[in-house]
Amino acid sequence: MDEQLRLLEAKYDELEARSMQPDFYADPKAAAAVQRELKTLEPLVKAWRRQQAVRRELDGLHELLAGEEDPALRELAREELPQLRREDEQLAHQLKLLLLPRDPDDGRSVIMELRAGVGGEESALFAHSLFRMYSMYAAAHGWKIELMSQNETELGGLKEAVYTVSGEGAWARLKYESGVHRVQRVPETESGGRIHTSTATVAVLPEMEPVDVQIRPEDLQIDTYRSSGAGGQHINKTESAIRITHLPTGIVVECQEERSQIKNREKAMRVLASRLYEAERSRAEAEQSARRRSQVGAGMRNERIRTYNFPQGRVTDHRINLTLYQIDAVMNGELDGLIDALATAEQAELLRQSEEGM
Repeated sequence: MDEQLRLLEAKYDELEARSMQPDFYADPKAAAAVQRELKTLEPLVKAWRRQQAVRRELDGLHELLAGEEDPALRELAREELPQLRREDEQLAHQLKLLLLPRDPDDGRSVIMELRAGVGGEESALFAHSLFRMYSMYAAAHGWKIELMSQNETELGGLKEAVYTVSGEGAWARLKYESGVHRVQRVPETESGGRIHTSTATVAVLPEMEPVDVQIRPEDLQIDTYRSSGAGGQHINKTESAIRITHLPTGIVVECQEERSQIKNREKAMRVLASRLYEAERSRAEAEQSARRRSQVGAGMRNERIRTYNFPQGRVTDHRINLTLYQIDAVMNGELDGLIDALATAEQAELLRQSEEGM
């Protein structure tokens, strides 16, 4: 591990030197790539350099204890040893985590797709609650939401909504949300006060640009139609909405939020690129199932991942058996407690796999 860290430190120094060159920004794209890599390597290099300093201090204390005759100085050295040993152990653990394989998409924005599941109108109302929850979470992190398409019910529910979340760390945090979300509550539409169970599905895809995925024009069927809202009311009277069908896979993407057909087509192509990328990634992971990482991070769409029980005021994430009695806070977008726990569980699983492979 030490040799690997020395090589990464050398790479960091090389990139840092390159960033100091007068012509560094002559190629903005290359400069941005270097800065991203520097930002990735920085915490690892800082931890490695601190560990080297701690180990030099430990060596110095051991030499002092071996050769110093002054009892007071020897006692001071003995008192410092435990704290430095603890710091060395903590830094060693931190470096193991920092050396774990990074998700190559962690720097990307995301496309989120919410769909009502089992439960009729109540599931559509729950999907709307989830949209509100994620919108508040995005706002708290300074992320931007851009709606691609939505299909509302007359009671204010969502049959489906597709939107992007843009900002630093969006994929790294929201990737854990893919799967089936279950709600247990007394619906607004229920007069008898009975608790109903319904579901909504969440799909989280790393946002890709069409240039990132090979899409052949001859593989696309593009249709236009009039945008419409709940109850069939037309949003506008021109055929600005776009439906793109990817013929080889059967994937269908729609976008109707813009009044411009060109803008709707551009948005729809971004969604299509992301879905094709996700399909290919899922296929590759299935082929390498023996090496597949923990489902904590892979959240399958047909897998029930979380239950929101309103009568008991609890939220349970079934992947890590974590229950929080903070349902109001969670529904108001305070998701960091859940997501931090999921990220920690994924790190622990990756670390276990890494140690088994040594």
